[in-house]
Amino acid sequence: MTPFEEKLISGCLANNPALQKELYSHFSSKMYGICMRYAKDRDEASDLLQEGFIKVFDNLHKFKKEGSLEGWIRRIMINVALSNFRKNHHLYAIVNIDNIEIKDELPEDENIMNEIEINEVLEIIRELPAGYQMVLNLYAMDGYSHKKIAQQLGISESTSKSQLSRARVILVNKIKENISKKKLKAANEG
Repeated sequence: MTPFEEKLISGCLANNPALQKELYSHFSSKMYGICMRYAKDRDEASDLLQEGFIKVFDNLHKFKKEGSLEGWIRRIMINVALSNFRKNHHLYAIVNIDNIEIKDELPEDENIMNEIEINEVLEIIRELPAGYQMVLNLYAMDGYSHKKIAQQLGISESTSKSQLSRARVILVNKIKENISKKKLKAANEG
């Protein structure tokens, strides 16, 4: 932990408003990005951010100074998002996943990501069904295992794996569709 972070923590624990504001300012933009990945829109992300920082300030005395402060705050934001998700969505295990039609397999060409902007990818992720979006974020972006995801969402590991698989396929298909639309538009304009 850096001396700056130690100063922030001790100041926040002493209820110093200037250092509380500084802690918020220092971490809020990164944490807002995390909240945006889990939220359906900017308003919900702002609510998650606010609720997350309330929990950060309420629980800062529990931070053991083992590991990074940013990582600890990040876990709180993800837990707030998970709590919000559990409160507002229900995931049901799919009994027979073999009957679900998937249009394409994942493409062999990994250069597809070079043809699309990151904000477009994030927007497509936000368009995924809620369960797919949550599993994709937890697994691919935040490094949770399927076992941990299953525990957090109250689903089976196989449901987590199948939702991730479907999310990836839908994501790739939508990216391909967006790239095709861009190329068509460019061809029509050129």
